[in-house]
Amino acid sequence: MNIYIANIPFRANEDELRELFEGYGSVASVKIILDKETQRSRGFGFVEMDDDGEAQAAIEGVNGTDFQGKVLVVNEARPREPRTDFKPRSGGFGGGRQGGGGGGGGGYQQRSGGSSREGGWKSKDRY
Repeated sequence: MNIYIANIPFRANEDELRELFEGYGSVASVKIILDKETQRSRGFGFVEMDDDGEAQAAIEGVNGTDFQGKVLVVNEARPREPRTDFKPRSGGFGGGRQGGGGGGGGGYQQRSGGSSREGGWKSKDRY
């Protein structure tokens, strides 16, 4: 059975977590999840135990206990659900590119200030 452990102290290591769970039976594997960029603990992990009875005893025995100053949250790991909010992104700087000299609108540009009677709009091509 795969067991999920939350609220793991950042200074804890996998050997210490293994030792905690081995008090309830044989531990097949231990994995503390690390941040990809910093390689520091993210504060949660997984312990796998082959015997479901031992795993259930470990969940009940360790959940809510103090481990290096933090109270652990322990339960059976659920399968990861597919993300429904995932939006694929294309690479680069997307959107809104306009061709031909910066995308002026229809050959006209607005002058700052003044009314249209005073020449608020002007043609790029002078008459």
